[in-house]
Amino acid sequence: MYDVIVVGARCAGSPTAMLLARKGYRVLLVDRAIFPSNTISNHYLQQSAVAQLKRWGLLDKVANSGCPPIQKATFNFSGSIVFTARALPIEGTAEGYCARRTVLDKILVDAAVAAGVELRENFVVQELCTDGERVTGISGRMGDRKTVMEKARIVIGADGMNSFVARSCNAPEYNTKPSITSYHYSYWSGVPVNGGELYFRDRRLIIAAPTNDNLTCITVVLPIEEFRAFRTNVEENFWAALALVPELAERLRAGKREEPFYGIGNLPNFFRKPYGNGWALVGDAGCHRDPTLAQGIKAAFLSSELLANAIDQGLSGYRPFNEALADYERQRNEGLMPLYELVCKRATSLKAAPSLEEIQFLAALQGNQKEIDRFWGVEAGTVAVQDFYSQENIERIMGAVAVGAA
Repeated sequence: MYDVIVVGARCAGSPTAMLLARKGYRVLLVDRAIFPSNTISNHYLQQSAVAQLKRWGLLDKVANSGCPPIQKATFNFSGSIVFTARALPIEGTAEGYCARRTVLDKILVDAAVAAGVELRENFVVQELCTDGERVTGISGRMGDRKTVMEKARIVIGADGMNSFVARSCNAPEYNTKPSITSYHYSYWSGVPVNGGELYFRDRRLIIAAPTNDNLTCITVVLPIEEFRAFRTNVEENFWAALALVPELAERLRAGKREEPFYGIGNLPNFFRKPYGNGWALVGDAGCHRDPTLAQGIKAAFLSSELLANAIDQGLSGYRPFNEALADYERQRNEGLMPLYELVCKRATSLKAAPSLEEIQFLAALQGNQKEIDRFWGVEAGTVAVQDFYSQENIERIMGAVAVGAA
């Protein structure tokens, strides 16, 4: 019998399993994939996520994987408002990384195994085992082998936004919002980029970032209503979007696309109650948000650490299990809800022209390097949403422009 079974071994499951194993618990980690393997996902590591990798002793593996560090990002709004933000340091690090999931997930899985986790790849969970209303384990099979049953004191669903564990436990959703955007991306060689580049153009967000193997990841984000039409001819529509940024399109034509286009359109926004009798949820299984601001991995790492601490408190008898898990939900929501609301607002803004107030605010940032850096710091996790977007700070930024004009 295991102390913990974790279903799903990517950016939420492997860190949770690793942290619990480092605390001395017997952990089984299962996933239907075989690592390294790819997954359709935004794969940017914000600075606060990088700081967690550093705490876990894994940052050097990412840094040495051939993935260039990103220390600045240029925001280009319709070509008329342009500014470059510098990364603010957190816990001694000031880099982000656009790491391929084939690289990052393998690093995380290997770290879990090194901590003592038992890993079963190519394992399909068929059912949750129960004793009355309490979840007691899983049944499933590895490849074409016979079905096996494994028991644990708690089962964790780290199996993504379409979580089998969440569905099986009827985990209630709240603060839900419909899908807002969709996105498509691919990888080019021979395309130089200067840190991260973000171009906001006519219902499109186009992102360029350096990644592993000397490749550049190019992403086109668009409103969900246009997803089906875009899919009728992805390549033609991708290049039509790039035509909105001629200088980037020119660089891409001089390079070479090395992989197919990847894309997804079903991107719901929700929080789920992340625990119940014998089960818990972590990462996208417990909270999923639009990928426009690339918050997924950062949120997965944060919730992994919070859940591992809560389970440790429950299993050790330090606190009643339900009390510890309720505190996990509270802390998770406090950490994720402000950015969740900002993400949904920013994603929705792609559907219409920015308001005059938004244009004035963005224009006011130009030349104010401190606030430009803090603007990016909100996404990076180095500046609190409520601090930067407080009425007082907005008035201070706008007032500085008025004083300068006078």
